[in-house]
Amino acid sequence: MFTGPAVILPLQHVTGVWWQPDVLPQSEPVMISVSETVPVSGLLERPSNASACYVMAHGAGAGMMHPFMVAVADGLAERGIATLRYQFPYMEQGSKRPDRPPLAHTTVRAAIDAARRLCPTLSLIAGGKSFGGRMTSQAEAEASLPGVVGLTFFGFPLHPSKKPCTARAEQLARVNMPMLFLQGDRDGLADLPLLESVVGTLGRTAKLKIFHDADHSCHVPVRSARTDALVREEMLDAFLLWTKAL
Repeated sequence: MFTGPAVILPLQHVTGVWWQPDVLPQSEPVMISVSETVPVSGLLERPSNASACYVMAHGAGAGMMHPFMVAVADGLAERGIATLRYQFPYMEQGSKRPDRPPLAHTTVRAAIDAARRLCPTLSLIAGGKSFGGRMTSQAEAEASLPGVVGLTFFGFPLHPSKKPCTARAEQLARVNMPMLFLQGDRDGLADLPLLESVVGTLGRTAKLKIFHDADHSCHVPVRSARTDALVREEMLDAFLLWTKAL
């Protein structure tokens, strides 16, 4: 499998919609070469005041343009954090079956290499939503991710639905950098006592932030006094505070 440097091909300039007009991000589609024959799409959003870049992988069932991914990128830009979100090959090709781990890991590394080249002055944080975060953690456990100073997971998928176990967390003990877990207390893919136990074994650099009423998709029930948007804002605020301590 090809493991050379990512090829970055700017396509066009895209104007984003932002909540603070004084923050002027650059939004740039890029093409990332995973192998000599496998390219994937990415989207860099870099505000002028960026202090770090989050290399953000999507979940198993939805790509980088899912509303949650877009909202996270927008919210982080508002907070002075750039993002590079990207597709896994299966999503790029329109398949519903996630890539096998070796290809997913190679994709994670190619995206990080692209971010390092696009944002050479920024610290890199890697991770993503669910499957994307888990594949990133496996890639880091396999071999250090160059330039990355920490991992952040939006809904770490600890186990399949209704099958509590910790097998999907085995690699976390081999991750040699700070980790932040942003998790809803109604997440059906992460039994909370089990996740608390796992994070508790990882040392002081692993942090778990729990968000009331949120499920694996960061949705809250209608009966809740909270909203999806409020949960997301709380998650992004926690993300920002954590990055400042790195």
